[in-house]
Amino acid sequence: MVQSKKQRYFFLAFCLVPTFIFFIVFTVYPMINGLYLSFFNWSGASAVKEFVGFDNYKELISDPMIPKAIWHDYFLVLTKVVGIMILAIFFAVALTQLKIKESPFYRLVFFFPNIMSVVIIGILWQFVFNPEIGIINSGLTLIGLESWTRPWLGSLEWALPSLVLPSVWAGIGLFMLLLMGGIMNIPTSYYEAADIDGANSWQQFWRVTVPLIWPQIKTSIIYIVITSLNGSFVLVQIMTRGGPSDATEVMGSYLYSKAFSDFRFGYGATIGVLILIVSLITVILLQFLLKREKVEY
Repeated sequence: MVQSKKQRYFFLAFCLVPTFIFFIVFTVYPMINGLYLSFFNWSGASAVKEFVGFDNYKELISDPMIPKAIWHDYFLVLTKVVGIMILAIFFAVALTQLKIKESPFYRLVFFFPNIMSVVIIGILWQFVFNPEIGIINSGLTLIGLESWTRPWLGSLEWALPSLVLPSVWAGIGLFMLLLMGGIMNIPTSYYEAADIDGANSWQQFWRVTVPLIWPQIKTSIIYIVITSLNGSFVLVQIMTRGGPSDATEVMGSYLYSKAFSDFRFGYGATIGVLILIVSLITVILLQFLLKREKVEY
């Protein structure tokens, strides 16, 4: 069926306009409104907003919790990137190169956490880390390492690192599938040629596989960073609420605390602006650092 140019434009508009409207309503407007509110002292419930100019930003600069929250965010970002990418690449290579018959089953198992709500994941891992009935402490006790048991989420030293495990567990499957797609698109003749040249499996991985799936690796890293800087709050809020003693406080949880506990929506909006700026700067730097010469095949 031949369509006229007008019909094609109408179809494109029909597909794009609703998406554009949703983007404006749920992304652009909240960002602009958040920036606007950051110049006010507002409780969130009162009809009166007191214009304070840059006072909220001055307080933000001198707030001792901000550097700590940023450090906690970057700790989670770095450990999640390293943990997820190492395991995702390992399993992606194993399930594609080793010709495992049960590969479809393992794909389903690894991807299953991605269809679970973050709230459910947080509650589930609260039970895992429970000092009395949790699997970790029970397992350590069972194998004679009772001295290693501890209140993981209640420890100043271990609370933040403990949040890495559920984050990595929940993120492996999606990026494993993304990398598997890239690996399966690599022509087998490349590996055959490398084998003829005497390259072992490790050399083939670094010289053939990694360069050819680098776009997928780069996309995965950037996606993990963005979702971590903007989404770690949910897991923190469910599992530790920023405690103990602010040991797991991140920018998102600190924003929530100021806005919904202290009823300082203006200052909370200011923290939101900081999260946006930090995220943009981080992504721009990553785009530069991860830039490589394009490999075609």
